[in-house]
Amino acid sequence: MNSVKNNQFSGAVSIFHKKRLPEEATPVGYSALIGAYDLAVPTPRTLSAIGARHKVYEADGWHIYTPRHMPEASLEGHLVFALKYEGLDLAVLKRLFKAIPAQEIEAIIRAKPTSSYGRRIWFLYEWLLDGALDISDLKTGNYTDVVDTKLQYAVKGERSARHRVRNNLSGTQDFCPLVYRTEEIDQFIAANLSERAQKTVGAISPDIMARTAAFLLLKDSKSSYAIEGEAPPHNRIQRWGRAIGQAGQQPLDSQELIRLQDIVMGDARFIKMGFRDEGGFVGDRERETRMPLPDHIDARHEDLEALVQGLIDFDSQFSGELDAVIAAAILAFGFVYIHPFADGNGRIHRYLIHHVLTQRGFNPTGVVFPVSSAILERIDDYRRVLESYSTRLLPFIEWEPTEQGNVSVLNDTGDFYRYFDATPHVEFLYECVEKTIDVDLPQEADFLQRYDQFKARVESYIEMPDGTINLLFSFLKQNDGHLSNRVLNKEFKALEEGEVRYVEETYAEAFGD
Repeated sequence: MNSVKNNQFSGAVSIFHKKRLPEEATPVGYSALIGAYDLAVPTPRTLSAIGARHKVYEADGWHIYTPRHMPEASLEGHLVFALKYEGLDLAVLKRLFKAIPAQEIEAIIRAKPTSSYGRRIWFLYEWLLDGALDISDLKTGNYTDVVDTKLQYAVKGERSARHRVRNNLSGTQDFCPLVYRTEEIDQFIAANLSERAQKTVGAISPDIMARTAAFLLLKDSKSSYAIEGEAPPHNRIQRWGRAIGQAGQQPLDSQELIRLQDIVMGDARFIKMGFRDEGGFVGDRERETRMPLPDHIDARHEDLEALVQGLIDFDSQFSGELDAVIAAAILAFGFVYIHPFADGNGRIHRYLIHHVLTQRGFNPTGVVFPVSSAILERIDDYRRVLESYSTRLLPFIEWEPTEQGNVSVLNDTGDFYRYFDATPHVEFLYECVEKTIDVDLPQEADFLQRYDQFKARVESYIEMPDGTINLLFSFLKQNDGHLSNRVLNKEFKALEEGEVRYVEETYAEAFGD
């Protein structure tokens, strides 16, 4: 058997939703629920199934469990399995709850009123659908967390007396991506990169550090435009750099996002500014017909008000309780998937990383990590991270082309932008932040110290203006520490032979390694 029939839990299969299993196995948890109830929703990155052998392993996007893990072939059985082993996928759960009669959930809860899984299901049903089931409030019992913190990161949360649960979800109904606990993320958190950055800065002289910070800020601004394939005038790069340097100083709201778009775009004569009032997508168009060829389709403009408010509420109410890099990834990548503007989204998306890290005091005072530069160096990995969700999302968006070569979304897709798995995004961002701390920051400070040494020695031997020394250095750097014949016959023809030898030896001493 290699398919799942609607409203019926499957037996062993070799293919599920066009995705091959590593062995013939029985879908369980979310995969079983998606198949049985024909849920049109992006599938989780990792699905679960029961194999024939007594071996638990992961392969090809599947987590294969042993026969002893087999749940009862029922709604309750697979829901409990999902909560126990797979964590929360809010988009799948909301589509499931919409697809089944409320009485089925009520029956599960009444049968086991004290079950921690039943109470979590009860709370999630009412939270996601914003409505109450016909069940009386619980009066006794210990409180249990809605999010299992052994599986996913969460906030401290507030108690819901009705369900006897602690709502530790890190967002509102309008925006609540979740992040799975992984060994890589746990190791990054334990490494305390913020403290490592502070120690690095503390070992650098204030003068060098001030110049290092200025260079890294400009580097980040320039790289952020380069990621978009743009090379704007230097004054525009500097203007955006100044905005990045002020990240975290203003609370995030709709007007702040619009202000940032205005700074990013500069000349906006040919761009419709502000939040979109039509569809949007990322991709190409056919050359002759202008038919859209989307790689990613943005959130419907009808959903933008609620989604943007969800972003703002996440930043103001929940971000501070999460690890800073986790919070930055959720906010920034959530924003870029929603894509609320016609243009400027990518640069604001990366600005939001700085917004959270600075607001949380993660980076040293006055220092902006050149995260965009690290992203630019790993641009293929960056695109793969973006596509880790976009490629799973795209098949579930129904759309048609407009006369203007845009897209018009035909189905309800808002939940797909509210609830997604941000785990790959957190891992990637942590890798970028680590690189800026361990490589970019000390390397730039080291370069400036070496340059100062080179400059001081040249000044002590040859009298020349700072600008001329900088030009001399540039020519030496371009030609592996030597001045070319062209340079000696043109810009620096006034140098004597001994002076040429001196500056080349001085450069080698400063930068030879």
